[in-house]
Amino acid sequence: MKHEIQSSLNIRTLHSVEDLESVRRLESLVWSFEDSVPVNQSVAVVKNGGFILGAYYQEKLIGFQYSFPGFDGKKVYLVSHSLGIHPDFRKFGIGEMLKRAQKNTAGEMGYDVITWTYDPLETVNGNLNLHKLGAVVRTYIPNIYGEMSDQLNAGIATDRFLVEWWVRKSKSNNVTGNNLHSAIDLKECEHGWLVDRVDLTLSQKHISVSVPGHFQEIKRANLSLAIDWRKKTRDVFSHYLNHGWIVTDLVKDKKHHGQYLYLMEKGDHHYGNQTNHS
Repeated sequence: MKHEIQSSLNIRTLHSVEDLESVRRLESLVWSFEDSVPVNQSVAVVKNGGFILGAYYQEKLIGFQYSFPGFDGKKVYLVSHSLGIHPDFRKFGIGEMLKRAQKNTAGEMGYDVITWTYDPLETVNGNLNLHKLGAVVRTYIPNIYGEMSDQLNAGIATDRFLVEWWVRKSKSNNVTGNNLHSAIDLKECEHGWLVDRVDLTLSQKHISVSVPGHFQEIKRANLSLAIDWRKKTRDVFSHYLNHGWIVTDLVKDKKHHGQYLYLMEKGDHHYGNQTNHS
């Protein structure tokens, strides 16, 4: 089924009011009407340096990706604002296909880098963004959206990684992670693992940071444990990112069941010029 859908998928840039209205309807289905982008704003975006991609299966819009230009006072970049997949077509790899089409389109338009944010404790997103797509992270933003009441964010600070996806650069993931010095020591608990100790003194070129692979389950079972994971990982990532490391990959932790490891590397000369936008 996955291969059939992917081989039949048609991804194209959208321009007409009718197509952009279809995106708004799909966005309302994926999230809510209040969260959908008005068509008049979408039209302005596609006419001023941004673009919206639509993924069609049997002539039906089943996914979209929305990007607009950003500027930090020094450099123009592309902001990946949102991506949505129809509920009936998730887990078929359509999101990754849309992201790769986004990168190709961005390159054709002259962009060097694409940015977006995601929760570092949501490892499904981390696996796509860092491991599959080859993006990197140099910036940690605490509580960027403030308190939110939706199911994914309720009760916990909305900390985010700022992703940098360099359009004309490739990245080789050749560090496995489990033999690296870890900035977090773990202790087993009822709901998996908790942070036993944080180490902010590491100086090796390559280090790792452990995170849970089922953060939403932890939130539902033990909110205080989830908050502790947020606070401890915030301390670790903020410290090392501010001292010259970058996050380069996310891999499974072979020593601790259910955990993942973020891999961090000292020095960023392989990944383009630093961007400071948020």
